[in-house]
Amino acid sequence: MFDENVLKVGSNEMELVDFRILKQQEGRVYEGIYGVNVAKVREIIKIPKLTELPGVPEYIEGIFDLRGVVIPVVNLARWMHITEPTGVTLKPRVIIAEFSDILIGFIVHEAKRIRRISWKDIEPASFASGMGALDKSQITGVTRIENDEVLLILDLENVVQELGIYQPKVGLSDSEIEQISGTALILDDSAIARKLVKEALIKMGMKVVEASDGSEGLNKLEDLYNNLGERFAKEVKIIVSDVEMPKMDGFHFAANVKDDERFKHIPIVFNSSISDHFSELRGIEAGGEAYLTKFDGAIFYKEVSKVIKSHVNNN
Repeated sequence: MFDENVLKVGSNEMELVDFRILKQQEGRVYEGIYGVNVAKVREIIKIPKLTELPGVPEYIEGIFDLRGVVIPVVNLARWMHITEPTGVTLKPRVIIAEFSDILIGFIVHEAKRIRRISWKDIEPASFASGMGALDKSQITGVTRIENDEVLLILDLENVVQELGIYQPKVGLSDSEIEQISGTALILDDSAIARKLVKEALIKMGMKVVEASDGSEGLNKLEDLYNNLGERFAKEVKIIVSDVEMPKMDGFHFAANVKDDERFKHIPIVFNSSISDHFSELRGIEAGGEAYLTKFDGAIFYKEVSKVIKSHVNNN
């Protein structure tokens, strides 16, 4: 559906599916402009025949079978507590998205176009105060487009978590986790994701430094280099980075790390909810030693330990 060769690794750009949600307020109809990362979109289809489910949240329209896979369908307007307009002709579509190997459909009023956006032009969710019915936890970023309009990047993974479809797997018991000393740098704009990764690394015996995006991650590396001095090369054992982050994404961050003689020896593991094979290839091309899908504790411990050991043995 999408041209996978358009974006270059390290370009610090993303492609968004621009879609619209209309709302009626005080007798007027307003058009909300929203986006979701193309890497998370499997396809966009017309609304299929849905089977209703009893006892589910009202924003769940039902389920349908897509080539042998049963997919729940969410009415985004209802999830966002938006009053849908009456007497207006809509062009509804279902965006089939994939998060951490889970497929889910989202009904939107119109799928408009694909936009290429630079991560540096995306403000974090904290910027999105006063956006009406939307909670800041439902937004991952905000960017301005033509005519000075605002596009909101929705955190559709929030829906998956609310439904209880996705539950992080804790993994191994403490006694099964091999202890490794040293410092790890973790990057993720999600506080919940950082908490999971931080707890896992601390259980491994590591010290953890946190950053919420690639730009802050580079600053934290500079701080570690200046504070640790000669101990830096042996002390900093690994970087665990998300891919989608405002200001600077994980791939662009990795490209900067690998271009810096002081930092290029540090192994990078990507930890993302984007589970398509193309993103995994881009992660390796950007300099990552591994690409993990959030969050299976047992796999995380195994891969991180393997990467650190390989790094130590090769140096």
